[in-house]
Amino acid sequence: MADHPSAFVTGFPIRHSRSPLIHGYWLRQFGLDGSYRAVEVAPDAFAAFIHTLNDNGFVGGNVTIPHKEVAFSLCGKRDSAAEEIGAVNTLWFENDILHGGNTDAYGFLANLDSLSPGWSERKSALVLGAGGASRAVIFALKQRGFTDIRIVNRTVERAQELADRFGISGGAHGWDAVPELLKGASLIVNTTSLGMSGKDELVIDLTEADSDALVTDIVYVPLETPLLRAARFRGLETADGLGMLLHQAVPGFEHWFGKRPDVTAELRNLILADMAAGKAK
Repeated sequence: MADHPSAFVTGFPIRHSRSPLIHGYWLRQFGLDGSYRAVEVAPDAFAAFIHTLNDNGFVGGNVTIPHKEVAFSLCGKRDSAAEEIGAVNTLWFENDILHGGNTDAYGFLANLDSLSPGWSERKSALVLGAGGASRAVIFALKQRGFTDIRIVNRTVERAQELADRFGISGGAHGWDAVPELLKGASLIVNTTSLGMSGKDELVIDLTEADSDALVTDIVYVPLETPLLRAARFRGLETADGLGMLLHQAVPGFEHWFGKRPDVTAELRNLILADMAAGKAK
């Protein structure tokens, strides 16, 4: 490993990424002489950026929208999660070979394990959305042995593609089926950008949801999304999406800097303070 290992997060745009805050916190915590920074790379320059990582002194990094699928194609080796999900969000070198992994499923599971121990004992889920994040969530649920996964999407064909890809029961449905699909679902998860600051709200009537259902949202700005607020008013257990961001960062840090960090209340509070400062601007 380099004496002063340097890692990055790249996307387009990337200026709002909180990954430098997360990894900077861990670098200070371990007293490591390394660095982690945001590098904005346009899509037409992404392949060249990846091909020159070594030349630029990088030991690896994170990849976010819109580069995850292209990163998948540029890796010499990929882990099983990346292969199943079809996207890469973490890059590192082993024996001079560029490896690609996907830690989104890991982050999703670790967040729920932390906030709601035992959440996965019942094996039925309602997944809202059929995009890239949905692929990671469905892969994670399959890892935990979920047998009944119901996918809802505006375009039912996309939901059906996911159901076929992962070989899941529960089927593909349009939004009009949600009231009926809520019945018997122990987990309700929003994987869409609906409810995110600046986006349309996600409006769902949770009247038919089981009283012991857990509701979670991968959106974390705002921390309590309209879906989570509706769930709280209904008396349901909720889990916000910030922990997924924090936990998915752990494996990458370990690859680059050789230490496995913990997700602590102090780190969470650091990110919450940054979110509050951004809101106040």
